[in-house]
Amino acid sequence: MLSRIAESLFWIGRYIERSDGTARILDVHLQLLLEDPWIDEDTACRSLLGVMGSVPDGVTPLTAGDLIDRLGVDRTDSASIAHCVGAARENARRAREIVSTELWEALNETNARMPRRVASDKTHEFFRWVRNRAALAIGIAESGSSRDEAWQFLALGRAIERADMTARLLATRELTEASGPSWTTILRSCGGYESYLRSYRGLPSTESAAEFLVLDRLFPRSIIASVIRAEEALREIDPRAGRVGVTDQAQRLLGGIRSELEYRPITELIDGLADYMEHVQVVVSASSDAIRRRYFPASAVPVWIGEVS
Repeated sequence: MLSRIAESLFWIGRYIERSDGTARILDVHLQLLLEDPWIDEDTACRSLLGVMGSVPDGVTPLTAGDLIDRLGVDRTDSASIAHCVGAARENARRAREIVSTELWEALNETNARMPRRVASDKTHEFFRWVRNRAALAIGIAESGSSRDEAWQFLALGRAIERADMTARLLATRELTEASGPSWTTILRSCGGYESYLRSYRGLPSTESAAEFLVLDRLFPRSIIASVIRAEEALREIDPRAGRVGVTDQAQRLLGGIRSELEYRPITELIDGLADYMEHVQVVVSASSDAIRRRYFPASAVPVWIGEVS
């Protein structure tokens, strides 16, 4: 497979998952602002922008509306939902010979229907629409794609982004632990509240909810399940096993974080959850860079040197 096609598929997976994850995080955050009038809106909005990798400009106090404009519909901000949808569509255009017609049409329609503004009373509907469109795109890919290299790169991008987004979602709670979103709200934002109830048969506590979102191998949005899925995709892409262990840097990084999660007691994870979520994001970013260096090498740009007389 051409590296440019593989790269486009990888980023389609990442951008679709990122738009879905960003919508979930914003929905939780804005619901919290509505429910708790004692939260300082400007501080909470700036903290969330920092978690999402977007630096606030100026000293003007930020509001929930500014957050929607910045992380929701601003096509120039790389952390926004609108930018992710546009980028997924652009990558699908570059890999048009591989991407199915149904997936292309779904991404194209989502990009075309992305609003420029969202009314304050329509924010929940907007986030639900984004989640539904992301689910549609993934459902089309799941049901109509052969499990070949192309599929593995798409799944790899989704798994990498999902691990990062779950870590970010947990970090948003750590920002305002005293008045942050409840564990019930966090679980609902991941679509895992009912799965949690079936597994633990009780109301969420800090230990059980964190354990579910970080360590549960059967819940697909948990960090460890996402890391394991990324490792599986990497092994399928390059199944050659060396005699001296894993030689691929991305697999080493992901295997390291998986081992830490598997063997560290949950009480230790909870005690330093904020710091550990930051560590997870750093490792995920490093593994993404390792994947880029190995499978998507940047080609040299031709330079005109003039005619030699």
